[in-house]
Amino acid sequence: MHHLLLACLIAATGLAHAEVFDIDNAQLEKLRQSGVPVIDIRLQSEWEETGIVGGSKLLTFFDEKGRVDAPAWLEKVKPLAKPNEPVIVICRTGNRTKAVSQFLSQQAGYTTVYNVKAGIKGWIGAGGPVVQATQTIASCKAAKTC
Repeated sequence: MHHLLLACLIAATGLAHAEVFDIDNAQLEKLRQSGVPVIDIRLQSEWEETGIVGGSKLLTFFDEKGRVDAPAWLEKVKPLAKPNEPVIVICRTGNRTKAVSQFLSQQAGYTTVYNVKAGIKGWIGAGGPVVQATQTIASCKAAKTC
């Protein structure tokens, strides 16, 4: 019983320290260069339209009708970043990732979540480089990870 209480206390303490950080383009580039994974939660059509930040992992959160299968999505995130590891989430303008960041932090136990506050549109608008998503989409579809 004592061990169960201790485990609960440790888990609660870990969740209490979970944080979401809104980051700008300079911070995105610095974190990305240091190896923090970038998860692009947009739809395939959006990846194809704008391209993606190089090295991004493509993992749609909301489908075309706004529906979510959070447990299935989270299972695809875990191989990319464990709850005790930092992770960056990006969408079109930063709105969808606000909700996803909160989900990762408050419900999934991720301790450090970075939300790109201006999204891919802000990244492109500031001259940030993008790559065509075609190859990445093909790879993640083959592996059933996007």
